[in-house]
Amino acid sequence: MPDVHWNEEGRALSAGWRSAEPPPARLVRTDDTTRADTAHRLAREGAGLVWRGDFHNARQLLRALARRADRQPPPADFHAYRQARATRAVLLGRLLVPLSQELTVPLRRAPDVRQACMEAYGPAEGPTLVPLTELLGVIGAHEWRRKGVEVPALGERIHPHYGVFSPVRGEYVDLVARAPLPSRTAAFDIGTGTGVLAALLARRGVEQVVATDLDERAVACARDNLSRLGLSGRVEVARRDLFPDGRAPLVVCNPPWLPVRPGTRRDHAVHDAGGRMLRGFLGELPRHLEPGGEGWLILSDLAEHLGLRSRQELLASFADSGLRVAGRLDVAPRHPRARDGADPLHRARAAEVTSLWRLTC
Repeated sequence: MPDVHWNEEGRALSAGWRSAEPPPARLVRTDDTTRADTAHRLAREGAGLVWRGDFHNARQLLRALARRADRQPPPADFHAYRQARATRAVLLGRLLVPLSQELTVPLRRAPDVRQACMEAYGPAEGPTLVPLTELLGVIGAHEWRRKGVEVPALGERIHPHYGVFSPVRGEYVDLVARAPLPSRTAAFDIGTGTGVLAALLARRGVEQVVATDLDERAVACARDNLSRLGLSGRVEVARRDLFPDGRAPLVVCNPPWLPVRPGTRRDHAVHDAGGRMLRGFLGELPRHLEPGGEGWLILSDLAEHLGLRSRQELLASFADSGLRVAGRLDVAPRHPRARDGADPLHRARAAEVTSLWRLTC
């Protein structure tokens, strides 16, 4: 975590920088007297706005900056849309709030964020500056973790950790719940995330499941969820890049759906540069399937509607890996954005279908 330095009322100050984005080259003190137009101009010029006023007023200023950033309608082209959203995120991320070594926000009317920040960051070595957008995300993640997400197909709640994709879109879980199991002896869940699919397989009667993920947060999250559900004895969670050792009669994978470079940490759940995980899964699957076994690939066709990958390319990747399609289950999206005509990507989202491809050697 790099340090940032700035002058404030004649004093030289420094703090750790708490963000994946690079720190602004210049920091400016702002408070309740700072006008939204002034803050917007400074942020557009690249300055970081160190907030010293009331916490609720900081949130109001953030909303005012968002309104100014949204004056131009977002473009319908996917790549232009991503660039516009990234530019917007950088601008809003320039409103900064202090965080003490004790993980408190030393501002008037600030909420108690200690538990949320401990879950997200762990112990602090000193005071830091954090974008308000980042801190609000940490607070929201804590609420997700505390309350959990109801998963109807599982009949339980899953508790996502900070930085781990929440299973709020239940369509892909429903597909795994209704696909015919080729065996109940064992299964691999590749890229397990919260552990929701591994839990579902165990609840469906699979005797032993090995769930893998490369992200340390996801490994901890999956272990926590499986322990809550009383499934730790039947599901092993391992930190691996894709496959564990050995073979299984069932291998399940729900990779990121869009083959583009992630822009933020949260993008990693749906964006995968060049489709690395998809290609790795397909290429290695024959080596990890038992004879007569199936690989279940859960994949949205949103990339096809956005012109990022064609159906022919996907089918060719199956054939190149020595795989054939034994069957396919489809489900239409149920999330609100699929029905939002004002969304610039509405046409692609409305046409989206999520499929469970049953692949065999």
